[in-house]
Amino acid sequence: MKEFNTEAICIPNLHYMVDISDKIQQIEKLIAHGDYFTINRARQYGKTTMMSALSRKLQNQYLMVRMSFEGVGDTFFKSDYLFVWNFIKRMSKSLKKANASQELVGVWKNIEDLSKDDDAFEYLGDKITTLCDMSDKEIVLMIDEVDKSSDNQVFLHFLGMLRNKYLDYKDDGDATFKSVILAGVYDIKNMKLKLRPDEEKKYNSPWNVAVDFEVDMSFSPKEIATMLQEYEEDYHTGMDITAMSEEIYKYTNGYPYLVSAICKFIAKSFNAVWTKDSVIAAVKHITNNKSP
Repeated sequence: MKEFNTEAICIPNLHYMVDISDKIQQIEKLIAHGDYFTINRARQYGKTTMMSALSRKLQNQYLMVRMSFEGVGDTFFKSDYLFVWNFIKRMSKSLKKANASQELVGVWKNIEDLSKDDDAFEYLGDKITTLCDMSDKEIVLMIDEVDKSSDNQVFLHFLGMLRNKYLDYKDDGDATFKSVILAGVYDIKNMKLKLRPDEEKKYNSPWNVAVDFEVDMSFSPKEIATMLQEYEEDYHTGMDITAMSEEIYKYTNGYPYLVSAICKFIAKSFNAVWTKDSVIAAVKHITNNKSP
């Protein structure tokens, strides 16, 4: 049986989930337009779940390549060469998960000709061109937890390379990713690339090609109701779904973690008695830093 989830990613066949199809539709338009953007929201705001849902929805249309910088060590960003080497290895696994052809994966992961004497990011840029030229589908790159290293110059060099590829594509049709989606807590669009301590910034940001991400990630009462409806179909509690969703929204402003935390507490602690008093009790419990 499904349950309300407050830990990490939500999975449709395991967890009660809000219907976010309207949000997905808005992001689909950005991807179709070929936009690059960052989903920057507070922790536990559904960023990873959103990217997972996007991948499922669009996997037949695009080659949806998902990866994360979660857990990468300092060595990953120690030099341009090490970053490119590690990035290619990590993305090879992502391509396999995205069901890319063996030929495509094989060409991508072959880095025998990568030398420490090479311009590593020029090498990576050429490899991206080859990958996108070979692929039958346009490729969407999604990277989660990017702000783990957003203050690292090597990472900013990586963003600068993606930026240059994007501009070259717009200018002369150079093959590159259809869309790039970066997810994190902070807006890396404001990060600045330093050349040398005694030099001025080359440009305001290596990610200044990104469009503003204006999709509201919070849950409306109508959206909260879709999750409660799914629960009600399993347990038949007789709750007033509209009243409950509005009450939950009143205390959470639609913050996804709090919405799920309240529902999880009520489901486990009140024998599925869904009333306004139950919501108030759940809020008090959560604000006292007790685990729901």
